[in-house]
Amino acid sequence: MSFVEDARWFTAAPPAAQAGVPGHVTLVGAGPGDPELLTLRAVKALRNARLVLYDHLVGKEVLQYVPADADLIYVGKEAAHHTLPQESIIDLMVRLARSGRSLVRLKGGDCFVFGRGGEEAIALAEQGIAFDIVPGITSAQGAGAYAGIPLTHRDHAGTLVFATGHLCGRDEVALDWAALARPRQTAVIYMGLGTLPIISRELQAHGLPADTPAALVEQATLPGQRCVSGTLGGLPELARAHGIRPPALIVIGHVVALQQHIARGLRAQFV
Repeated sequence: MSFVEDARWFTAAPPAAQAGVPGHVTLVGAGPGDPELLTLRAVKALRNARLVLYDHLVGKEVLQYVPADADLIYVGKEAAHHTLPQESIIDLMVRLARSGRSLVRLKGGDCFVFGRGGEEAIALAEQGIAFDIVPGITSAQGAGAYAGIPLTHRDHAGTLVFATGHLCGRDEVALDWAALARPRQTAVIYMGLGTLPIISRELQAHGLPADTPAALVEQATLPGQRCVSGTLGGLPELARAHGIRPPALIVIGHVVALQQHIARGLRAQFV
């Protein structure tokens, strides 16, 4: 999808814009996908929206709460394909607000957990644009609950770490591997499917046993969710064998082994 800016987005501003009063921005976390996991405040913001900038990981069912006559602007970013670079998204959001239009900036998961919400909030503050923030259930929470993997457990994991597995250079993932490989800990890695061999190799090199329980959760909380479990050492082959595709989360730690017990009584979420 190529991005084409529409002048109508700027001409629909309210009369206050004529006095140079900027619009208001609401940064909304849309949760991991299941629309029933939206907060009441998020639903209220969407129902009152006249303009929404939304990301790739925002489910179509979530957008049903936006009025039919509101303007929807897709600014999604997928692996190796960005409709708009992050800097351009911020620029568009600021220009729309400064033109007098109030808008909802809708992000998958939580705005402040690998959603670049911090960058956008700083830009709005620097431009003197009023905004508020609606937190959302992050994908790790949704994946754990729907797959039956407790992210913490007093007998197995007293520490929970979120990390991003994006490449930061040529075949380089800039993570604190020693910190991620600590015992009695759960590590959840976002956006790491493409770098899974590196993640598996480095965690083992920094002391995490190859037989540490691990899982891949694809399309967390959506009807197409899949969870495949195995070990840290076998994760790359597990992903290939099952054809796991983004979006997917990597969960590493002994809590993954508890899934076999919890899944026995876990009612199907997709009803």
